[in-house]
Amino acid sequence: MRGSCVAIEKEGSVTNADRSAVQRAFDAYVAAFDMSDTCIAMKYDHTMRVAKLCEKTASAKGMSAADVDTAWLCGLLHDIGRFEQLRIWRTFKDAASCSHARLGLAVLDGDSTFNGKALAGADGRMKLFCVDGDIVAIVRSAVALHSDLSLPDDLDARTRCFCEIVRDADKVDIVRVFGQSDVHDVLGLTPGEFANGEISDAAMTAVRERRCLSHADRKGSLDGLIGVACLPFEIVNDSAKGELARLGYLRELLDRPFGLAPTFSSAETRRKYAEVRGALL
Repeated sequence: MRGSCVAIEKEGSVTNADRSAVQRAFDAYVAAFDMSDTCIAMKYDHTMRVAKLCEKTASAKGMSAADVDTAWLCGLLHDIGRFEQLRIWRTFKDAASCSHARLGLAVLDGDSTFNGKALAGADGRMKLFCVDGDIVAIVRSAVALHSDLSLPDDLDARTRCFCEIVRDADKVDIVRVFGQSDVHDVLGLTPGEFANGEISDAAMTAVRERRCLSHADRKGSLDGLIGVACLPFEIVNDSAKGELARLGYLRELLDRPFGLAPTFSSAETRRKYAEVRGALL
């Protein structure tokens, strides 16, 4: 059942007593990259926010202490592939580089290369974070599936629960990060081009059907913005929905995207944008 989770504490689970060691291991891994790079620092900040929200969501669901810790660990490791992705390809765009989820699994496996590229050699092996086989399997699934458009139908209920917690937390913070980014960095547009932008009919269909917009369907110059705005449609857990509302990230994104006034030159774009706002706010 969607959103269900069996609260089972297992010997070898991450515990609050172990978190400091896990955090130190993660920080040691990230320290191998250039923390003066604002993109690396942003990704670290995103990771910590997602981990915290995973913990908060799991607690709100009444999960066991061990499961709350596992949710936190899933959040901590969900984007571990991003640091190598930026180092090697200088982008966070999977289409222009690689699947950061698959790269994350390679890091956790201790691989020295990925897609023919040498990894930095920083130690991000799973055993530094967890050795319990059942929890390792859950974490690997959470890392592998966190950025997929949807979860596979055959996923067992317990694994699905943790994956949904991570995906929800990721969506919440992506809305924040995207809205606070530079329009050229995320959409490849100047402020003038943004004002002259268009929203595709495919994007509007996603809005009307209250679902996420696939990257393949983002044809309009503003569809990247609409795609991120649609992420909350598929947030599963009520706690994560409430957190998004409390923090005001979605309203900020739509009121002042990238710090710009959404006063579009095209009447059709203005009409479509008003409909998007009406559906989401």
